[in-house]
Formats: sequence, structure tokens, C-alpha cells
Amino acid sequence: MQRPDWAPDEIDIERPSVARMYDYYLGGSHNFAVDRAAAQAMVAAVPEAPLMAQANRAFLRRAVQFLLDAGVRQFLDIGSGIPTVGNVHEIAQRDAPDARVVYVDVDPVAVAHSREILDGNDRAAVVQEDLRHPERIIAHPEVRRLLDFDQPIAVMIVAVLHFVSDDDRPAELLRTLREALAPGSYLVLSQTSADGRADDERAEAERVYRRTDSPLWMRGRGELTALFDGFELVDPGVVWVPQWRPETADSAEDAERAAFIGGVGRLGG
Repeated sequence: MQRPDWAPDEIDIERPSVARMYDYYLGGSHNFAVDRAAAQAMVAAVPEAPLMAQANRAFLRRAVQFLLDAGVRQFLDIGSGIPTVGNVHEIAQRDAPDARVVYVDVDPVAVAHSREILDGNDRAAVVQEDLRHPERIIAHPEVRRLLDFDQPIAVMIVAVLHFVSDDDRPAELLRTLREALAPGSYLVLSQTSADGRADDERAEAERVYRRTDSPLWMRGRGELTALFDGFELVDPGVVWVPQWRPETADSAEDAERAAFIGGVGRLGG
């Protein structure tokens, strides 16, 4: 397979990447045949897979708008993925030009393409780092250059936690982030859930993602709610993402088909 110009030399283009699969679900172009094959296998197992990605993206958009209305002007988007239409900085800076955004992703393609998009934007940056090392994210010079940790920050971990196993101690990772934040900060979480899914669907989805660089780790609503420890959940709490402050009543119908649960929490004090 010929390596395109936008693909960094260090990435394995023969193995599916979850970031590039997600890009495919959203109609992006930064993916390879191996990613498309894996994504299509996921769609065969769970036909709603593209809907899931789209519903999650819509949740991110509504969450950013809610945070802007709450006065937040700093965003730390961890696991931001390959940029497509509707990135955090596009939403935030459209309504609040002074908003500052730092994207964090471990995938080299996501980071390389983000740098291209952000070229010339002095209020946004991207760093290559892993959620599993929150202390390195917090201390990163680019993060510290743009974000003031004495003021509220919205930490967004959207469609990422299902790639973090319990062995990686997600509660501890989030605690490290929480302890670095000022009162009035927010946490936005979403991830896939097996709630209401048939056992064979779940097993097949997990099988597909075992072929990638990031196996799938589904959680139920109670498990995700527990990860908001230390934050006050914003109404309506942890729900199917189409049910989180929907723009219309119709958009929340058949919400469980989205298979993503999510919520927003505020740090008091």
C-alpha cells in the first residue's frame, strides 16, 4: 500500500486504527483500506455504528455550546481524534473568539492533521500524548502556554474511555486531572455502552476492535456515572447521548440506538 503524504512514517498503515475508523464513520477521508474494512466489519455487527459516531459528535457540539453559555473559555479535548467538521475550536471560537483550545491525541495522523488545521490559530494547539498519562498532559508546555489552570477549564474526554480498560485505572486518571482543575471547571465524558445490546452484538464488536490498536471496553451507565467522582452532574445526568439536552424532542427518539452514554459534571468549591 502506498503511503499518502499526510501519513507520518511511524504509523502502521497495515493495522486498523480506531481514530481512522471513527474518521470513516463520520465521512472523513483520512483512513486506509484496512481501516475501512474494520469499520465495515463493525457496521455488519452493529449496523448503527455510523449513527453512534454521529450522535456522539452531536453531543460534543451541544456540550461545547452549554459550556460556552456557562462562561467557560478554556477547553482541553483529550482523545480529540482526526479533525472533521465541528471541532471544538470551530464551535467555541465562532461564538467566543477569545476561547482557547488544546487538543490531545496519541494518534500521529490525528496530531499531524490537527496541526495543519490549526496553523495560524494562536488560541489553539495540539499535543501528542495519551490519556493514560494525565500528569504529562497537565505539565506539557503547550498546555501550560494556552490554558490557565487557576481559571475554569472544560476537560472533554469524548468517545475515548471505551479504549481505556479497568486495568488502566480510569478513575485514578480522572482524579489526577480533577485535582489540577480550578473550581467551576467541567468534565465531559462519553463512551459506548452495552446496555440493551444483545450478547452476540457485543461479542462481535469486541472481536472487531481486538484487531485494532485499541480493544473495546464497554461500560454501563452506573460505571460511567462513578467516573464523575468529585464532580456535580449537570441535568439530565448520564444518559444516552441523544437525550443530553436535545435540540428537539424528535432528536432524542430511539436514543438507545446511539449506543453512547454521556454526561457533563461541574467541579464545585
